[in-house]
This record gives sequence, C-alpha cells and structure tokens, in this order.
Amino acid sequence: MYDSKDPQSIEKYSSAITLSDMEIFIFPELLYALVLANIMSPRIWKWRHDRWFSEQDSTNPLRRIHRLKQFIMDHFSFNLDLDTWGLTTKEVEIARFNKHIDEAVLAESNALFGYEGDKYYFDIDIRKHFGLDRYTSNVIPYWKTETVEAMEAFHFKEGYPTGAGECVSLSTLYAAAAFIVAGIPLDDIYLLATPLHSQNFFAVNDGILSNNRRILTKTMWFNGTEISTKARRALENERVTVVAHRTGYIHTVYDRATIDTTSYTRFSDRIKAYLTTPVTFEILANFLRQNSKLHTCFQIAHNCCGKPRYIEAEKVYHYEHSSKARVGDATRSNLLHEIEEDEFYTQPLPDRLMLDELEAFFKGKSLPADEKETADKLKHYLHHNCYNVELVVRDLLRFCRTAPRLPGTAKTRQAPDAVVDLDKVTSPEGAVERLERLRPLNDTADLAFTALRDLSRAPWKPFLKAALERNPVSINAAGTLPPQEIYDLLCAFSSDSIYDGPVRLAQPDEVWNYRHGDGLEKAICLMNILRNRSPGDQVTLEWESPDSVYLRHDRRKYTFPTRKKVPPPAENDFSFAVT
Repeated sequence: MYDSKDPQSIEKYSSAITLSDMEIFIFPELLYALVLANIMSPRIWKWRHDRWFSEQDSTNPLRRIHRLKQFIMDHFSFNLDLDTWGLTTKEVEIARFNKHIDEAVLAESNALFGYEGDKYYFDIDIRKHFGLDRYTSNVIPYWKTETVEAMEAFHFKEGYPTGAGECVSLSTLYAAAAFIVAGIPLDDIYLLATPLHSQNFFAVNDGILSNNRRILTKTMWFNGTEISTKARRALENERVTVVAHRTGYIHTVYDRATIDTTSYTRFSDRIKAYLTTPVTFEILANFLRQNSKLHTCFQIAHNCCGKPRYIEAEKVYHYEHSSKARVGDATRSNLLHEIEEDEFYTQPLPDRLMLDELEAFFKGKSLPADEKETADKLKHYLHHNCYNVELVVRDLLRFCRTAPRLPGTAKTRQAPDAVVDLDKVTSPEGAVERLERLRPLNDTADLAFTALRDLSRAPWKPFLKAALERNPVSINAAGTLPPQEIYDLLCAFSSDSIYDGPVRLAQPDEVWNYRHGDGLEKAICLMNILRNRSPGDQVTLEWESPDSVYLRHDRRKYTFPTRKKVPPPAENDFSFAVT
C-alpha cells in the first residue's frame, strides 16, 4: 500500500504513472497494474458494441481472439519512436533506483543498460537497431507504456492515422481486451516480459502468443513465414524476465515471487508444449520456407497431363507468396497447378533431393524432436552434398523445439496477495467496484488506480513527481519561449482531455504531444516547463473556483478553466526535487 512518508513507496507509485520499460522491470507489479487500469477504463468496454464484434459470443475462444487481433491491427500501429516520450540518461535512472537493484544486475538484464540478448542481438547492434546510435552511449529513451487512452490519442499526432503504442502497451491492451471483448478468463492470460520485448500467452486450445499487434497460434509459430520468424526472436534469444498473472508475478532477478505455484506450473507446462512440435513432413517444409538458402538443394515432382514433371523448390516457394496453398500440406497440388507448365522439367534435376521422397518417408508418422534417434534418422534421409547435414538437422530440431528460459521456481514465496477475481464483471464500473474492495489486500490492485490516473482515488504526490521529473518533451519543445507565449500556445490546444470523466488526468507530455488537455492538465504542463527551466523560482498551482485553476509565477498569474473535479493537492505534495 502507498506510504506518503516512504520515498521508495512514492517512487513505485510515481512509476505507475510513467510506466517506462525500466520502471516495470524494477517494479514488476506495474505490468499487471496497467492491465487492471485498462480494464477499469470505459474505452475497451465500448469496443464490445462495435459491429465487428457483434454476434461473436457464440464463436469459440480462438475465433474471438482472431477477431480481436484484426480490430487491433485496424486501429493501432506499432510505435517505437524515441522522440515520443523523450530521453533520459543512465546516470539519472540509476540514481533513482540504486536502492532497489544492483547496477551490475541491471546491466545484465535490461536492454537499456547493456543487455543485448544472445548472438542475434549482438549481430544487429542493439543501439543501432533502436536508433540509439544517434545519441551518446549514456542516453536512453523513456519508453513509456501507454494507457489505452494515450494509445488511442496518437491519431491526434501528425503522421498517425490511427492509434499506436509500443510493445508493452500492446501486450497490456491485448490482455485487457482479451478479457473484456473476447471473454478469455483472466486465469488463462499470462504476461511475459523479456529485456527487449513484451508478449502475452493465452492458455487457450494449444496456446496463443500475442506479438505486438499480431497473434500466433501453435501452427503459426511453426509455419516458417517471415512474420513468425520475427515473432520467435524474443523467446529464442532472450530469457523471460517477468511473468505476470492475476495471482501475482515471478521475476528472474528477484528472489521472492508472488504468483501462485500451481498457476505458474500450468503456464510453464503449457508454453513449453506450445513451443515444441514433432518433426513431420509439413514441419520440414516449413523449416525450409524459413531457410531459403537450402531451397536450391531440393526439387518437387508433379504429374501434369499424365506425365511426371519436376521443378526447383525455390520456384514453388516463391509462388506461395501469391497463393493460399502451401508446399508442405495437402494444398501443394493446387499450388503446383497454379504454375505455368513451361516452368517444369521433363527429367529430375541433378544434385537435388526429391521432397516427394521425404514426404513418403514421413507418411503416417512423426518423429519426436527431443529424441536422439530422431536426429540419426533425419541425418540418414537428409544426407546430401549440398549442405552440412549435421548443421541442418541441428537447426531443424531447434526449429521444432524452443526451450524458453523462464524464471526459476526456486524462489522465496512471499505471502500471496488476495487473488484478482473479476469473474462476472460486465462493466468498467463493476471492475472499479471489485478492485476498490481488493485494494487493501492486493498491492497490484492498489497501484492500478494510480495507473488509471484517477486522482480521486490515487495520491497526488506520485502523480506530480512523475509530471515534474519525467516529462522532457514539453520542456524541450517549449525551448526558450517566454512564459506568456507558452501559455497562449497551451490555451490554443483543444480543451478536451484524452481521459474521460472528471477525475482522471493526463501528464504534461501527453498534453503536449496530442495538443489536447483540460485546463488543469495544461496548468500542470506549464508548471513542468517553468519549474524545470528555473528550479529556483516559486511556481504555485491554486484553485480560483471549482471551475478555474491558475498558476502563479514571477508575479504573473496564468488562469485555466477546468472541468476536472479532483481534490486539490496538499502543499507537501510538491515536496520533492525536480531532477
């Protein structure tokens, strides 16, 4: 629970406002707190009334999640622009968290502080990959996780035709929407954070993994397409840092865990099964689809007009791009019929293995990916001078079995919080009521009201600390403009807040980025700029009336009309250092 006299408590609740990737790494409760905040928001509940989701209650869970995926694809873009929420430095962030975590551990586990994953990430140069090479090595971005309101508000920004969000924003959005819109029980939803990525695992059917805006079923995980290959990277190359669930969390670095042991065992078993498949002919064909350099070692036979014909494998895989048919399943004949006859040869091509003969070998059988005998059999049937069969078989078996590096179970089990139970909740108001009762018994539920930005239920001090210490975009954009010009500019913004209702407030950089804000939000934005520009100046925020607030600075008074109805902050709510 929040303790206004404890600096570490203030820091944690303040982090529930800005929700940067590093803050979530330090305080893993925040990941699920944002899911709960999104569930309490009216925005996602409105999606249920969209025509896209009409009459979907009768469909199965997999189909409902597919419908949700398409809705998210249509309404949100993936955004990883470093300039959206501004920049900070390693030194500043380490100073914030040096009482919470050792710097060496942080460097080994967090992408912004030195972690680069396995060989794949070293090869791509992670700082260049994310555009950080434009800055000095100590500069890092505020990769802030957006609420659903902030995600939707991206369409107010130039160049964004829809909403947008980074990977953690999308994962928490997916988790909330899967519960609200697709009717997936919270017990079946697990959030996974790696040092460079965030995904969800839905324990539905054979398992479903969310990846940014897309989803992958188990079949899709092993289909060898470019999209699936990219989606596999995190679990193939990184360890899972945090797993969050309605029962709690487990963290790779921390010795204590709060997640229910049975729930975590279920997750571990389910995701390992999802990431493993026996070797079949279809899986072999999918593996070749992903490894195009091997195509020139194979050919495919086809009967045309009663005569055998032969064609290079690379040509057939190329035709897949414009067809629904695939090389490795029963539709291959349809795919071959789509290819003009003059592409085929009348005689087998020299020095190429016949895929049809491999299909005959697999007919009616599959080979377990985790047995030594499988490797021996594959080496025998795949042996060819065209490639190193040892390496090919090794890579094929790795393709069939990803061993996720999950947090170990040898953790000290903290006395569990009361479990988050939202069964039979049918509205955002119902979610608020249920979680309100849970707050004294569950820290994550309590943090959720801060992540919701509900200043009638959450403390002011963490909100103001975040607003005045971690909102650099508005400060930098204002530059050296005189205060009156900044005030005039803010007044010209739309007076509508991106947050519905009278008690939820936007942060200064949300006001600036989206050019929207209630008068109270604009006043805090101006306060952020002036206090950081001249830390020694006195800047005060006061209520003139229930409908008007003003900022007093340097003998001047800047008045803003407001429709927000929140209790004013106390004087000591401003008693912290602006960094």
